[in-house]
Amino acid sequence: MELLSTPHSIEVNNITCDSFRISWAMENSDLERVTHYFIDLNKKENKNSNKFKHRDVPTKLVAKAVPLPMTVRGHWFLSPRTEYSVAVQTAVKQSDGEYLVSGWSETVEFCTGDYAKEHLAQLQEKAEQIAGRMLRFSVFYRNHHKEYFQHARTHCGNMLQPYLKDNSGSHGSPTSGMLHGVFFSCNTEFNTGQPPQDSPYGRWRFQIPAQRLFNPSTNLYFADFYCMYTAYHYAILVLAPKGSLGDSFCRDRLPLLDIACNKFLTCSVEDGELIFRHAQDLILEIIYTEPVDLSLGTLGEISGHQLMSLSTADAKKDPSCKTCNISVGR
Repeated sequence: MELLSTPHSIEVNNITCDSFRISWAMENSDLERVTHYFIDLNKKENKNSNKFKHRDVPTKLVAKAVPLPMTVRGHWFLSPRTEYSVAVQTAVKQSDGEYLVSGWSETVEFCTGDYAKEHLAQLQEKAEQIAGRMLRFSVFYRNHHKEYFQHARTHCGNMLQPYLKDNSGSHGSPTSGMLHGVFFSCNTEFNTGQPPQDSPYGRWRFQIPAQRLFNPSTNLYFADFYCMYTAYHYAILVLAPKGSLGDSFCRDRLPLLDIACNKFLTCSVEDGELIFRHAQDLILEIIYTEPVDLSLGTLGEISGHQLMSLSTADAKKDPSCKTCNISVGR
């Protein structure tokens, strides 16, 4: 039987966090003969991990030939924000069950995307299931070292400046390494209704009245839900003044929450005043997208311990937790 031509001119497009479309060119004489495609996909960092891999033995996906381009979805647990390499081979299944195969195409590299809004909505639904009842609070607070606040006063015009979010949380979060903001907490102790005296981030605490950051002129977005191999879970929320650059970034990428009615963080008018509540059973991490003036709050030293084990700096999400993972990747 006549040999098959080697596929060439590979194109990969329509890339999401867990799928992509692929097409290639082959000789016209092969179009009606080819019965199967062999697609070899590897994480980029692992592509040379097995030096003895026999390239003529398909080890990944065997697909029946369909008109190109074809969408590849669900055949692998593709991870978001991950670099992959892909090569293809065409084949004719013969009467004896053996395959006549072409040579392998060139290898093409691509990177999968972030979670889309529908994936974040799935994470949001999972977070809502364990959020618990709502507790009242009155201040947002930020813990850090004394030098951090001194630097803000001396070099930043008495402002806490937004900085780039690190890679903590879900690997597919569209905020990681992209959104600028100032992190705040709002969780309170159940028995006192006050912020806890312990902190993983430093012994100095800036407290600001909740209405300064969260009010009817603020949009609230759900950004992430994760844990770090622990029993307790974290939810990341974004507070963005309406019309701000942060608001524009979030509007295209994150689910928008009703500030008066959601399972995580609420601001509602009761008897003519703003009342604030947070979910009891989640540790909330709040990103405020604009600079914050230190003169709008108070700064002081806390009396508790510095619990470094609770720090979420660049924390890696537990990929095996059934509570906070969704099936489109980690």
